[in-house]
Amino acid sequence: MGVTIRDVARESGVSMSAVSLVFNNRPGIGRETRERILRVAGELDYRKRIPLAGGGAVRTVRFLKIARHGHTVSRDHDSFIADYIEGIDEGARMAGYNVEVSMFSPVRIEETLELLGAISADGAIVLGTEMSYDDVSKFGATKKPLVILDTWYDYLPFDFVDMNNLDAAFRVIAHFVEHGHRRIGFVKGNVEVENFRLREKGFRQVMKHFALPVDDDSIVPVDATFEGACRDMLAFLGEGGKLPPALFISNDIIAYGCIKAMRECGLSVPGDVSVIGFDDLPMSAVMDIPLTTFSVSKRSMGRRAFELCAARILDGDSRPPEKILIDGRLVERASVSTKIGGRGGGR
Repeated sequence: MGVTIRDVARESGVSMSAVSLVFNNRPGIGRETRERILRVAGELDYRKRIPLAGGGAVRTVRFLKIARHGHTVSRDHDSFIADYIEGIDEGARMAGYNVEVSMFSPVRIEETLELLGAISADGAIVLGTEMSYDDVSKFGATKKPLVILDTWYDYLPFDFVDMNNLDAAFRVIAHFVEHGHRRIGFVKGNVEVENFRLREKGFRQVMKHFALPVDDDSIVPVDATFEGACRDMLAFLGEGGKLPPALFISNDIIAYGCIKAMRECGLSVPGDVSVIGFDDLPMSAVMDIPLTTFSVSKRSMGRRAFELCAARILDGDSRPPEKILIDGRLVERASVSTKIGGRGGGR
């Protein structure tokens, strides 16, 4: 595989968004930084464009990083946003497209629609992580070819690419069951993120599949930031809340905060509570107790989103909407104990 935007950003000591601005000749980057990025790109032999067949104009796709409340689209998750952008860029370079990146925190979703109407890009990939059903439905007002990435809503006539949250929940609960766990709880983010809702839905369905009881007292809502999750879990435990021996936690950032709170309350992981997170963020592998977590290739999702967007640009409304789910894999580390009777015997 050739040199990517991420390689140029890393060697230049800047963000991928900064590299995108320079490559697309956009303002907002200082002269010295711009020159450094271009110099590094040259040294790495980064090839940004592949001419379209027949020598036509190079098309452009704009990636819109939308933060509605900032609890999940934040610096804590920059690594997986970068993976989305890298996947989009890989697909674009293969097809001869340019990629532009915009970061946006709209007060009203109509502001995003105004931006879509103003940009010259041929199509757009919109990060839908923090967007509600009503937010996404408003995109019906735009004629710009677009794909919604990292969320999923039935009944809406758009192209979506998301992770398979229900399948992920099955793999997580199955892993706990294989290790002898029967009392399993769920920690959910208390902000509006459809992926969180789908993970809870999957948790409840899979528990029923395994004929395991769901205790509503063991479904704990917490804030979706590290500090907020720690604060809310401390409050839950301080008020006498009891955790089951195994917890599926909505994402890794929430898991980090909850584990910190557990430790402050004298609970050990995995001795007292086994934990599985979601996202496989880089920190998960280097924690004191490395975190077992669920990983979905964000690069694959980004690349697939680009392919859908390019097809929509070429075919317009003649193509029926597509909703694509990407499966993932469980990354086993040290945060799950084995109960008596589970795989490998033991505790």
